[in-house]
Amino acid sequence: MEESKMYDMIISWLALPLGYVMEFTHALVSDYGFAIALFTLITKVILLPISIWVHKNAIKIVKIQPAINRLKAKFYGDAERIGEEQSKMYKEQKYSPFASLIPLAIQIVLLLGVVAVIYHPFSYIFHTPAAVIEDINNTAATVMEIDLEANSVEIDAMYAIKTHPEAFAEIAKTEEGAKAISDAQNFDLDFFGFDLSATPSQTIDTNWIYALAPIIAGLSSWFLCFIQNQVNVLQSEQSKGNKYGTMIFSVGLSLYLGFFVPAGIALYWVAGNVLAVLQLLLLNAIISPKKYVDYEELEASRAELAAIEALEVKTKKKLFQRDENKRRERADYKRFFKIANKHLCIYSEKSGFYKYFENVINALLENTSIVIHYVTNDPDDAIFKKAEENDRIKAYYIGPKKIITFMMKMDADIVLMTTPDLETFYIKRSYVRKDIEYIYICHGPTSAHMCSLEGAFDHFDTIFCAGPHQLEEHKAIEEVYNLPKKTLVPVGFAVIDNLCKMYDAMEKVEHEKKQILLAPSWQEDNILDLCLDEVMEGLLHKGNKVILRPHPEYIKRYPAKMDAIIRKYEGCDGDDFVIEMDFSSNRTIWESDLLITDWS
Repeated sequence: MEESKMYDMIISWLALPLGYVMEFTHALVSDYGFAIALFTLITKVILLPISIWVHKNAIKIVKIQPAINRLKAKFYGDAERIGEEQSKMYKEQKYSPFASLIPLAIQIVLLLGVVAVIYHPFSYIFHTPAAVIEDINNTAATVMEIDLEANSVEIDAMYAIKTHPEAFAEIAKTEEGAKAISDAQNFDLDFFGFDLSATPSQTIDTNWIYALAPIIAGLSSWFLCFIQNQVNVLQSEQSKGNKYGTMIFSVGLSLYLGFFVPAGIALYWVAGNVLAVLQLLLLNAIISPKKYVDYEELEASRAELAAIEALEVKTKKKLFQRDENKRRERADYKRFFKIANKHLCIYSEKSGFYKYFENVINALLENTSIVIHYVTNDPDDAIFKKAEENDRIKAYYIGPKKIITFMMKMDADIVLMTTPDLETFYIKRSYVRKDIEYIYICHGPTSAHMCSLEGAFDHFDTIFCAGPHQLEEHKAIEEVYNLPKKTLVPVGFAVIDNLCKMYDAMEKVEHEKKQILLAPSWQEDNILDLCLDEVMEGLLHKGNKVILRPHPEYIKRYPAKMDAIIRKYEGCDGDDFVIEMDFSSNRTIWESDLLITDWS
């Protein structure tokens, strides 16, 4: 009940000023239909500055669309990076993604106000006192079948005054009553044969002409959408699904409004649509998008993005096909949280990440009695076999989506991970326990700030540093950004240490064919994106064995690009050329005679 009263109060505040505008327009033209059209024009003029701002905002996004398309092509598959770069672009251009919703929001708000004005002419157009309105409604109910609780009660009362004026003689004895009766009698509701107070759904049985109201309203919306799809700078660049989806919704809403509300409201809707078309054409003439948008560049960027999208091979899941990994994920999820007093949880994205944790795990198994809970996003992670061999390793498969809520519910004392950007993207600190110690073990011996995003390590408590350079960098980051001090532990980079040990221990064999390892990185301007064909042309069919070992992160972020590379060199695959996708072993790294890589 309170919510209903609040809604009525808001609508009343909205309808009151609109009623004065409607009274003014009716006084000018003395015709209800033309008054509604003039009212619509006035609201369009008042809101013109907002329309100009929205128009300019739309030009901004289309102007930078070539850069956005190339951004999507460059980082295809990496939604996080695309979103981050796109947000930066929006800020630079001062573009507001929500500006296009403002006209629709205003239109809906105005519509609610107009509905109230047309349904309640005594309250908002004639400004009749509430007590007089009540007397008029009650009197009207004695001469006609009127529902005093209906929205249309004031319209019905006006009709009763026109058809049974003698019944309201007593009310007309007062000055306010006489004015209200006079206003109602002189207010002509007819407009080209339409009674603007009539609702088509209620009158169509007796007068078929009212079927035209929803049809005209629907046609006006179709016309507006058609013009917008052709000349609106933003709408014309949308997909067909977006264009026709908007059109269907708009036409459907118009048909509904035209059928179930008074014809006056349908007239307002039609007038609004026609004026919106004229306004759009006017804005395009004054602020022409062609002066700001390079449409040739836009088409070229679309073609580049389409070429990348065409590379993606999507596997279709059969209807009702059961995903065994989902069942396994649910079981592991429950199993993890059933265990109390977990001291250590290691989180890994894939099987190849085990090498970053290997020395820590071995040291804990040899020197402590701690049970290691190892959570991985990889259903084929080699950790599951290791868990079978050692009962102090508990392995769990949690997929990339489920890991989001899983990490929020984390309840272990310590979480060790080599995934940066904690709290920045989808991996969050626990919402359940605030005292968990989060430890980051470095993913590489490179710089802590040059090779990472801003804030990548801000939410860790402890960092295992690969060398003194990382120690100094983390201290400097804390000082510059005034961050809480972390526990910085110099541990070295065990991956390189292990590679050296394995190389020293291995039997050195002279290859009949020289083995060349091509191991690109995944960051910007890596070999795979920049010059793979040229490099491969210089390596293949030269009497050498060539191994292409892409970075695991490249495979994760750009699966479509990787699939395209595999398909392109499929015919070359054999003894002389191999694409290595299994990162559980590093043998090819120390067995190769030559390593070709880039800046990673």
